[in-house]
Amino acid sequence: METKTIARVALGAMLITAGISHLTFARKEFKAQVPDFVPLDKDDTVVYSGIAEIALGSATLLAPKKHRPLMGKILAGFFTAIFPGNIAQYTNRVDAFNLTTDKRRFARLFMQPVLIYWALKSTK
Repeated sequence: METKTIARVALGAMLITAGISHLTFARKEFKAQVPDFVPLDKDDTVVYSGIAEIALGSATLLAPKKHRPLMGKILAGFFTAIFPGNIAQYTNRVDAFNLTTDKRRFARLFMQPVLIYWALKSTK
């Protein structure tokens, strides 16, 4: 199997797993990451983003080859849209997902560009 295919399948599976965790065992942790400026209830935001991640992960796995570049752009947009949650976790010093120090929360900020790159490259 081609490296790009493995990366795309891994990304899709990761998104589905993350989405399921939004709806089940990690719901409280995800609620801690929702910035205060989001106008929806924090629990609703987590549920909606979990559903979105399951849908995006499934689409990433199942999209026909000709639609994969568009999927990559949609994923990159999604990862960009949720980045304020990571910033809020850092600036508000919120402990969640073992990000219990400023150093760890700051390092997590650099993961988002990696996810954006991963989405774009694995679907190109």
